[in-house]
Amino acid sequence: MSGLFITFEGIEGCGKSTQIARLAKRLADAGRETVSLREPGGTTIGEAIRDVVKHPPGNKPISPDTELLLMNASRAQLVQEAIRPALAKGTVVLCDRFYDSSLAYQGYGRGLDLAKVQQAIDLAVGETKPNLTLLLDISLSVSQARVSGRQRTSGEGQDQFDESGLEFFERVHAGFHALAKEEPERYRVIDGAQPPDAVGQAVWDCVAPLL
Repeated sequence: MSGLFITFEGIEGCGKSTQIARLAKRLADAGRETVSLREPGGTTIGEAIRDVVKHPPGNKPISPDTELLLMNASRAQLVQEAIRPALAKGTVVLCDRFYDSSLAYQGYGRGLDLAKVQQAIDLAVGETKPNLTLLLDISLSVSQARVSGRQRTSGEGQDQFDESGLEFFERVHAGFHALAKEEPERYRVIDGAQPPDAVGQAVWDCVAPLL
């Protein structure tokens, strides 16, 4: 029995973590073994890379090329250590971001050549690709309000991505939509500005036919 690989994408504050937790519970209630992962991170090595990418030592900016390579180094470890073994056991794998985020953030956002970004992705993931990608779509204004509220509540400061500016996130937002249009058979776009229960039901309506 092969597993099912579902990824969640979107700009900051779109609700990926919330909806992954909801879907994981619903799948568990339905008797499906499920594992939830995140990018960058998900492994000991990946989490160390995550810290470097989001909060560079000395607060020195990371070059776009370095950011791309670090993201895919974390991704390669996650695929080999966690994703492939779980899928081989028939597990449903839920991942908070995957290679589409590199195309959106490092490609469209940072302006790196998309062919170069794809080469790094191919090296990291090989034949491992999502069965379904859910894009939780929100406006930039909603994103900014949610991120600001989260930072006030948690006391967390901004990371390297938060400091990239509005135009960067406009490019990322447009990039996700371009990717969704290129692969309509894999992508499902969900209005992430809806109440969490409504988003959760829309997520389930996309996942249930695959189970």
